[in-house]
Amino acid sequence: MRIKLVHGVALLCTGLLTGAFGYGAANLVPTFNAVPLEMRLSFHAELMKMNGITMQAAMGASIVSALTLAVLTAGRTRLLAGAAGLLALASFLITRFGNVPINGRIKQWALTSAPADHAEILGRWELFNTMRTLTAFAAFVLLIVLAVGGLRVAVQDRAVGS
Repeated sequence: MRIKLVHGVALLCTGLLTGAFGYGAANLVPTFNAVPLEMRLSFHAELMKMNGITMQAAMGASIVSALTLAVLTAGRTRLLAGAAGLLALASFLITRFGNVPINGRIKQWALTSAPADHAEILGRWELFNTMRTLTAFAAFVLLIVLAVGGLRVAVQDRAVGS
């Protein structure tokens, strides 16, 4: 029962993370690119204030719950859950070392003005955004695979002592 509960939490957390990143990639980024630059910078800076806590919490919970599932299971389930945890960690690292520094620059630009190379920098932000979205999605898919068929096998493996 404990393993199923942890798996459910991991699914919920990675699903929320994937949904948030997916919404951003599918809706926010195209909207950012469709509005005047000043509007994008102002909105982006305000959005990052709100996202800071919620997205870090979702990433942290995704990492911890998937890795906890890996610790509590064995065999293929351990491997897939561990991979999901590492993919969620990759989303965090991409965000922390890719998007966040650029977000800091965007906050400054919103108060002053964007530099001449702003399009290249914003393009890098979008690349990092795509990468973190794909890693979160892959983590979610691995946990879905376990929900569809792999979790029961791991519980049996653990009962046998493998």
